[in-house]
Amino acid sequence: MTAELLKLAGSIIAILFIAGLARFWKLGGDVRIRSEQQAREIAQETICGFDPVEIALDKAGMAALMRDANGRHLLVRRHGVQWVGRLLDHHNEARLDQNFLTVGTGEKTFGSVTLNLGAQAPVWAAGLRHLNMGHTYA
Repeated sequence: MTAELLKLAGSIIAILFIAGLARFWKLGGDVRIRSEQQAREIAQETICGFDPVEIALDKAGMAALMRDANGRHLLVRRHGVQWVGRLLDHHNEARLDQNFLTVGTGEKTFGSVTLNLGAQAPVWAAGLRHLNMGHTYA
């Protein structure tokens, strides 16, 4: 019985040690886009040279939609604890539902993303319609 209690205590100590290391190294956790500055950094990491002039952050911080001075649109979403992004082109799909904009890239592996953009949703939907028609705007 004593041996079993020692094994149990050892296991609990090991679990607490590993949890402490994960917290110290800031592994896991709640990964969200919390500011426009963070979104800019993610854009630079995703697409070298992409400098957004307009940024729409999902209210939950799970995704962002950005436009640069050349009219290119970048959609960024969470992928585990990292961020992935795609430049949108005329193959994208966009559906507006009140404050929610659902954007698909046409790429199965990336999927579609629903962003809660509030009052900005119709503005961004209109911009994506222009993109689908092959126009860019500045």
